[in-house]
This record gives sequence, structure tokens and C-alpha cells, in this order.
Amino acid sequence: MLIKNQNYTVEITGTGSEGEGVCRIDGFAVFVPYALKGEIVEIKIVKALKNYAFGKILYIVKPSKHRTEPKCEYFYKCGGCVFWHTDYEGELQFKQQKVIDCIARIAGLDMNIEQIIGAQNCEHYRNKGQFPVTPEGIGFFAERSHRLISINNCIIQDKITADVIKIVREFMCDYAIMPYDESNHTGVIRNVLVRVAKNTGEVMVVIVTKTSKILHKDELVKRLTELSPRIVSIIQNINGERTNVAMGMKNITIFGKAEISDKIAHLDFSISPHSFFQINPEQTKVLYDKVVEYAGLKGNEVVLDLYCGIGTISLYIAQFAKQVIGVECVEQAVLNAKENAVKNGVENVEFILGKAEEVAEKFKKIDAIIIDPPRKGCDIKLLDAIKNIKPEKIIYVSCNPATLARDLKILTEYGFSTKIIQPVDMFPRTAHVESVVLITKVDG
Repeated sequence: MLIKNQNYTVEITGTGSEGEGVCRIDGFAVFVPYALKGEIVEIKIVKALKNYAFGKILYIVKPSKHRTEPKCEYFYKCGGCVFWHTDYEGELQFKQQKVIDCIARIAGLDMNIEQIIGAQNCEHYRNKGQFPVTPEGIGFFAERSHRLISINNCIIQDKITADVIKIVREFMCDYAIMPYDESNHTGVIRNVLVRVAKNTGEVMVVIVTKTSKILHKDELVKRLTELSPRIVSIIQNINGERTNVAMGMKNITIFGKAEISDKIAHLDFSISPHSFFQINPEQTKVLYDKVVEYAGLKGNEVVLDLYCGIGTISLYIAQFAKQVIGVECVEQAVLNAKENAVKNGVENVEFILGKAEEVAEKFKKIDAIIIDPPRKGCDIKLLDAIKNIKPEKIIYVSCNPATLARDLKILTEYGFSTKIIQPVDMFPRTAHVESVVLITKVDG
């Protein structure tokens, strides 16, 4: 067992699932944040467990060719991004290998993985930012903690976000509006959420409060609306519960519209405070075009779209199918999906409220199934239902290579064959990677 506070000079030979460097000392795996594969570094052991340990970089003896000076001033403090210390080529190599390793190790599949599709923009690409408000300020939590790092600007968020944070911070200071303190469940403002419709320019600001009353609320609205005409919606969301869940269920529109509108290709979508909408609009079209390509629809197919959210994929592929049936367990999302279908004049779609695994088992004949589950992947009951349906094709959109690999292993056992795995970088500077997978039924 390694000893805490002992120093070692090591070579980083691998990378962990969250982008941290990995080395071995006397057979023990040591995880070293901000170390890059190929580097020689001097480290201090900061935590030693029975089978592995964690180290901290003291000095970089030999840097990686991919190492760069971080553009973000909060990088080594904030728990958001993990890749500002490497160039984009190095980041994409990590993400490609992350998918390869999961598919081989967990799914047990020996196959080529398509070259990852990188993003054109690594800065200001996000259309949604959620910022906790605590007595320490407005910002993001440090990694694996609730210690807030107060920030002025996040360079992967839309530029207007920094101005919104500044206005809310000044408003709270000027009028002595108390931030939420989770230790004693006091205060008023808990979170600030900014949603930006990249293709229409519309902006929604959501102020999450513990109490229903915000003193001098009209002044806050005045300051925000004077900032930019793009701000067309200001919502108060009330969350009075003692919980880590960011938002409550009650929304009050205190200025403008209850929803904003954005576009994906030719389609218009209404987005409410709780709506799931892909974070990176440019890469969303890349992702959805792969879904269309792999589905290979001829126009006479019935398609089941599971975890459909507000209907973005359903409506995107409807022009190529006979019928699309979307399934979603969040009632507001289903309502939004139906509204979006009407808004776009798409008549060959149907949206059903319910759990994917419970609705899917009611179908006997479906030509193609699209799955876009949360990070935890698919419920085993859903995979059982898909086994019974026996669709010709499954298009699996995943944000977690590990749970994707687990589900592919099960689907392989159920008589399906994984044909293509295409990684797509939806979240530059983070450790997350999206994948689009084509799965087909094995004859016989």
C-alpha cells in the first residue's frame, strides 16, 4: 500500500474515465488529475486506499506535446471542464479511446470504431448554463463537492451568460437579496439558469428561488431587459424543498414569454424551463443526420422513438418515415412535443406519455427503434421488450460509453448485431462523449 504524502517521479501511461492521468507505482494504480498520457511528472500521494491511490502534480518533468496553457482562469478550481490543459487533438484522442475501451472491455465486441466527429467550436457553444447561488457567490461547484467557485465568465457558455450573472449578482448586492444557504435552508435565490436559442437569438433567464416572493422583482426584470432585447423570457421557478435538485415544478412568467423558440434544420421547437434540448446546436445536426443515415428509412416504416423528450428526433426523422411514435415519461416534455408537431405541421407523429419499458412492451411490430436514454442507459425491461419486438434496426444514441457497452452486450445476447459505432463530440472541454450506433437484427 502506498503512503500518503510520499513523493514519486512517474510516467503517465494511461487516462481515466474522467480525463485524469493514470500511472502505476509498485503495482498500484494512481490517478493524477491534470496529468496527460506520456508525461513524466513528480507527484505527491494525497489519498491512499487499499487497491489504488490519488496523486497531485508537484512538477512536470516532461510535458506532453498536447499540453497547453488553459484559456479559462477557473480551470483548476471549477468542476466543469477537464480539458483546457490539452489541445483539442489530445482531447479527441482521449474520447475516441474511451469509446474503444468500453466497447471492448464491457461489451466484449471486437470491431472498428468510426473516427470521432469533432466540433467546429470549443468556446461559447453551450445553449444552457445553470449556476448555483450560495453565500460564496454565483458560479459552479468544485469537483465532487458543494464548495462554490464564484465566476464572472464561463467560456463554453453563450457570451450573454456572463452579463446575466453580473446583473443578478449586482441586484442581490444592491437590494440585500440573500443567497440560498443549504446548510440551514435559508435565503431566497438558489440558482440562475440561462437558456439561449442559438438559431433565433432568443434568451430565457430563470431565477430559481426558495420563496415565492422576490423583493424588488420589477427592478431585476428592468435590469435584465435593458441588457439585451434578446431576453424575451424571464421565469421565476420556485423550489422550496430541501434538496439538491436544481429546480422545482412551479414556474411563474414574470416577463415576456413562457417559452423560447429555436430551430434544428428546418424545424421550430418551443423550449420551456424544464425542456431537454441538446446542449450543442451545431453538433446536434451532425448527430441527427447520422441517425437518419443509419436508419435508412424508405418512407413505409413505423418507427418507435424512445426517451423522445420534446420530440426533436421524432420530428427530424418523420419526413422519412410512414409513422413515428415518440415515448417520454415527462408530462411537460410530451406536451411540448405535441405542440412542436403542430407548430411544424408534422402529422405522422404520435407522442405517448409513459415509461419507455412499459410502453414498448405493448408493441408487437415496429420496423425501427430509436433509443436516446439518460446516462444510466436502458432498463433491462426495455431491452427485453425490444427483444420481443424484433425490429430490423435499432439506432442507439448514447451519452455514456459504459452503459452503452453494457446494453450492446445484452442486445448481442438477444440476437442483434452491432454494425457501426460513431462517436460525436457534443461537449468540448469535458470528458463526455456521445455515440450513434447502428444495430441490426440477426436473421434466424
